[in-house]
Amino acid sequence: MIYQGKWALITGASAGIGAVFAESFAARGANLVLTARREDRLNTLAEKLKTAHNVDVKIIAADLADANAPAIIADRLRTDGVTIDILVNNAGFGLPGHYGDNDWQTHREFIELMVTSYAHLTRLVLPGMCERGYGRIIHVSSVAGLVPGSSGHTLYGASKAFLVSFAQSLAAECDGTGVNVSALCPGFTYSEFHDVNDTRALISKLPGYMVMQPQPVVDGAIAAVEKGHVVYVPGAWNKFSVWLMKALPRPWAAAVVKKQSAKFRKQHT
Repeated sequence: MIYQGKWALITGASAGIGAVFAESFAARGANLVLTARREDRLNTLAEKLKTAHNVDVKIIAADLADANAPAIIADRLRTDGVTIDILVNNAGFGLPGHYGDNDWQTHREFIELMVTSYAHLTRLVLPGMCERGYGRIIHVSSVAGLVPGSSGHTLYGASKAFLVSFAQSLAAECDGTGVNVSALCPGFTYSEFHDVNDTRALISKLPGYMVMQPQPVVDGAIAAVEKGHVVYVPGAWNKFSVWLMKALPRPWAAAVVKKQSAKFRKQHT
């Protein structure tokens, strides 16, 4: 897993799992294109990685909830003469509460970011990968995309389920081309995601075996895409949870998720 001379585009790279992906690919020799909304944090991270790993790092401040953002990123890459060998679709956020608690504009931006931008960026870089006979695409999905939907965070599980199916179809289409596609499906992972959703205190109360640190999640994802594993679930607890939800009759699994999500919401209120 040495990526000397390769270029990796990582979205949502300014913090959390995205920043760990950036560090991990830089440590393996890859040059980076980092994109997120917060330009100041991107600059800080870029300087750190350049110094530590002697790689080229470019930043593109963009909000992928804007439908024009992927095309703007692609134009910048063409101007800079950069061809993307590795794509990590990671940008995202959550919408707490029930579906009716947020207006349609908020939901539209969520879908644009969590579904459309992933599909659009993939479409922009995939043809070049196939032509060159090399590519790695990681969609950061979630355990939530592999189990029955829960009450609350209504579109989150649905968007993550899309990414799993999307990765599976792309992997089948790219078989034999040298392009590997994988959906990373972590469970609870310590990151800024929980600060944004105001659930940090609650996550901190969970047993240690239920919450992973981001580094092993990222290392496992990179190994998985190299091995051609299309759906990767990191951590023993997460693997067990997904297995159990698949082993149970669907109505039983849905009832378990409903009960647990209600308990989670009660603790959070």
